[in-house]
Amino acid sequence: APQRWRFSVEDYFRLAEVGLLAPEDRTELIDGEIIKMAPIGAPHCGIVNRINRIFVIRFGDDVVVHVQNSVWLDPWSLPQPDVTLLRSREDFYGDALPEPGDVLLVVEVADSSLAFDHRTKVPLYARCGVPEVWVVSVPHDHVEVYRDLEGGTYASRRVLRRGESVAPAAFPTLEIPVQDIVGPAQPGRARKRETTSDP
Repeated sequence: APQRWRFSVEDYFRLAEVGLLAPEDRTELIDGEIIKMAPIGAPHCGIVNRINRIFVIRFGDDVVVHVQNSVWLDPWSLPQPDVTLLRSREDFYGDALPEPGDVLLVVEVADSSLAFDHRTKVPLYARCGVPEVWVVSVPHDHVEVYRDLEGGTYASRRVLRRGESVAPAAFPTLEIPVQDIVGPAQPGRARKRETTSDP
């Protein structure tokens, strides 16, 4: 039977080196497939900027805040999470890309990519040993928290909304209000949340 060709991370870098992939193409490698990333809209951009600011202020020199940069998960996957909380390192990951053992938390901000994040990226992070993932759902106006790895899957999933707080498992006493992450309430988003069930 025909088999699908899988690109390795090394293949992916070579494609960029010879000019077949340009930075403006906005792609990531997921399980051997080159995925074109969705355009970033204003709500998505605002949430990423808020999270970046919160993480830098709250966690300071204890971490590296890695924004929309690559993480080398395995030989076939080089995603670009929206925000990654990494263990502190003197070179700030300038000498080598972070790997799963360096990751404390991955945050994906999802609008049009929500189904892909649920079905593909969250399970991939779990299989590769990322200890915790937050999915900030733009249409549902909430934060989904995945943690407690068991057998390559997350045993725990919580949905947190305005009025609640969330803290990374690595820093359990540093609570962040959900509204500080998702931003000011917007009537359109609220209506969509009311008419759409949780995934």
